[in-house]
Amino acid sequence: MAAKPARPRKKTADAKEIMLRQIKEQNVKFIRMWFTDILGFLKSFSVRVEELDRAFKDGLGFDGSSVEGFVRIDESDMLARPDPSTYSIIPWRPRDHATGKMFCDIYWPDGRPFEGDPRFVLKQNLKRAAEKGFTCYVGPELEYFYFQSNEDVTPLDKGGYFDVTPPNVASEFRRQTIITLEQMGVNVEYAHHEAAPSQHEIDLRYTDALAMADNVMVYRIAVKEVAQRHGVYATFMPKPVPRINGSGMHVHISLFQGDRNAFFEKNDKFHLSKEGKCFLAGLLKHIPEITVVNNQWVNSYKRLVPGYEAPVYITWARRNRSDLIRIPQYQPGQENATRMELRSPDPACNPYLCFSVILAAGLEGIEKEYPLPEPSEENVYEMKPEERAKKGIRTLPGSLAEAIELAEGSKLLKKALGDHVFHTFIENKKIEWDLYRTAVTDFEVKRYLPLL
Repeated sequence: MAAKPARPRKKTADAKEIMLRQIKEQNVKFIRMWFTDILGFLKSFSVRVEELDRAFKDGLGFDGSSVEGFVRIDESDMLARPDPSTYSIIPWRPRDHATGKMFCDIYWPDGRPFEGDPRFVLKQNLKRAAEKGFTCYVGPELEYFYFQSNEDVTPLDKGGYFDVTPPNVASEFRRQTIITLEQMGVNVEYAHHEAAPSQHEIDLRYTDALAMADNVMVYRIAVKEVAQRHGVYATFMPKPVPRINGSGMHVHISLFQGDRNAFFEKNDKFHLSKEGKCFLAGLLKHIPEITVVNNQWVNSYKRLVPGYEAPVYITWARRNRSDLIRIPQYQPGQENATRMELRSPDPACNPYLCFSVILAAGLEGIEKEYPLPEPSEENVYEMKPEERAKKGIRTLPGSLAEAIELAEGSKLLKKALGDHVFHTFIENKKIEWDLYRTAVTDFEVKRYLPLL
């Protein structure tokens, strides 16, 4: 991760002026208005550039009752107002009548921000941090797979971590994805083959949490678009293939006060400030109840099992990569790079809600001055169960049902998401679990039908 985070986007007035100039220079004819539902699925509608004045002034109306987690049929009218700082060209659209995109904030018809908008939820949590003098920066590492199709999970290669051994056909896909992302204003730091066959990772440059949540949405669609152009399929499904590693989204996070990293303390043995330790303690304490947001799918819990590099036990360390939270080693002169890496989220989450609940848990630790337990530098997976019990080491939820149960009683989660998103999200997850537990899987048919 970069030692110095990228600066937040320009203010609205400056951004609007820059956007209008770019639209003219790029001969843009259409603008895609992007936003997400509560599950993190990207939604979009298109307008002609001549409609932009009205979009900025009054917003553009749409039917919110058709969007997952928004509103009921009797209160369907919603407004989308574009954020000019999020403008970019869409490179995969025709250039003769070019198309741009902007992320939108969602409002009620009377001009009130819509509390069910995930972007609004993140803004509210960032506002709480700002009231304490903090700016939140994040740097997620999203893993994903390339397959032959969405019905054929045959890998394109048998490579492993950092491998470059031919035929590494997907290296060209990664290269073109990076070019696409940079054309869309998203800065990339690294790209490489991951541990499992046909698994890859492109790391985005550390920046403020709102910009990064937008960038994650751009990243996911760019990866899929490039793959589709090459006749293959890219997926962010947490565990698409059994008996190999699943895909995670390790989230690096830090708080700044002005230009100073609030997590850094030179004289501490861990090089962590009091705020950093309390933030870390808040994450450790509240991670079980926020896991339903960071790992929101039934399939997410097929990844969170011992033996496949995903964290299971709620511990932290500086060097040990088996822990839930890792504090990267301090390097002299790199004070601004002090951060913590939460390793449990997966890339199929809603990034706006994920960053919201991580921040809320950490701020709770700072507000209430939670004490930080000792690190676990030994391999937690190799401990005997009684030894883990003696040390008081807890585990993450083992299923979506368990995660829902922990989330339902969480005051912190309700505060972080707001009443609307909290209740709607939980209800959606209950429906998903009911559908899953009443389904008969191939595993059951193959195992039991010949015997019973």
